[in-house]
Amino acid sequence: FILMLKVYLCVILFGGLLKPANYTNPFIFLKKYNMKDTKTEEFYTRLQEQLKGDTTWPAPYLYKFIVPGNAQKIAQIEAIFNGTNAQINTRDSSKGTYTSLSIKVMMASPEMVIEKYKQVSQVEGVISL
Repeated sequence: FILMLKVYLCVILFGGLLKPANYTNPFIFLKKYNMKDTKTEEFYTRLQEQLKGDTTWPAPYLYKFIVPGNAQKIAQIEAIFNGTNAQINTRDSSKGTYTSLSIKVMMASPEMVIEKYKQVSQVEGVISL
């Protein structure tokens, strides 16, 4: 009885060292499936529908982003809009911690608008407004 109690306590205290070989940790699934991705796609779908419904394309579009005050990140975003004749305005926060970017550019379609958002979202730390 004491040996069974020791094994039981060991299993509880050490997270179940005696797991079957085909055991899958349920938290691995949660890490692999990112709920944010689903919500992001839903957001882009809604945005695309709104843009199709209330805008005649091609049309000017105003992007607004907040970026950590890092010249490299700002340059990455500017590079995404290279060749589009975009008008880019920047403004630093009072402490210089963040920079806001306003980018006005002629876009051909709602799909192109969303494509640029997706490209910019790859730059770490960017907040799209």
